[in-house]
Amino acid sequence: MSDKQTPDAIYAKPHEQIVDFEFNAAVARVFPDMIRRSVPGYSTLITMLGLLAQEYAQPGSNIYDLGCSLGAASLSMRRRIPHHDCHIIAVDNSEAMVAQCRDNIADDISPIEVDVLCADIRELKFERASVVVLNFTLQFLPPEQRLQLLQNIYAGLLPGGVLVLSEKIIFDDADEAELLDRLHLTFKKANGYSELEISQKRSALENVLIPESLPQHHQRLKSIGFKQSSSWFQCFNFASILAIK
Repeated sequence: MSDKQTPDAIYAKPHEQIVDFEFNAAVARVFPDMIRRSVPGYSTLITMLGLLAQEYAQPGSNIYDLGCSLGAASLSMRRRIPHHDCHIIAVDNSEAMVAQCRDNIADDISPIEVDVLCADIRELKFERASVVVLNFTLQFLPPEQRLQLLQNIYAGLLPGGVLVLSEKIIFDDADEAELLDRLHLTFKKANGYSELEISQKRSALENVLIPESLPQHHQRLKSIGFKQSSSWFQCFNFASILAIK
């Protein structure tokens, strides 16, 4: 992936009307800068996904990157998986994201095969999966559709296969919620976002990104049948779970 990043200025000027956030061509152009400045710990998380894939990828299996955006998770895993007969399937429903992701994959020299699909992850059939990554993707699905997707993933996982689920999270304790939301706001301001940008993007995401708590995620994964789910990473109000079949 190119080191050159187009600065995110999507919400830098006042918008007459704030429409729901979508992963369109304008977002795809600035996405690396946007996510770096918006999601604390993102670069560390991406690096660790490569190590998790190295640990859990099984020979001859499929690796799924769901909501792959520009392919950062796929590339991190591709460079660390020791089995060259693995097959990465990267999926996103944004044509703009998929087009750029394909270019980024093409620029990489790892021998592991990668297919980049423009598709709805809710309609996929998962087969012979040893690693499935949902990196800040489940939160964009309607809550009532999340269980079915996770059940589909579980059904397609090999024994010992893993799901890595990364999400923005909410907290049952009001003081904890206030603290971590405030620290996240400080993080965004430190990365150069203005009050206007923060406010307008928050409004755009309000009806699109619906977070849940860690206990909600763990309980759902347990109900599906995962034998273990561990919160292995958290930075402020962003966290990741490793669930093992």
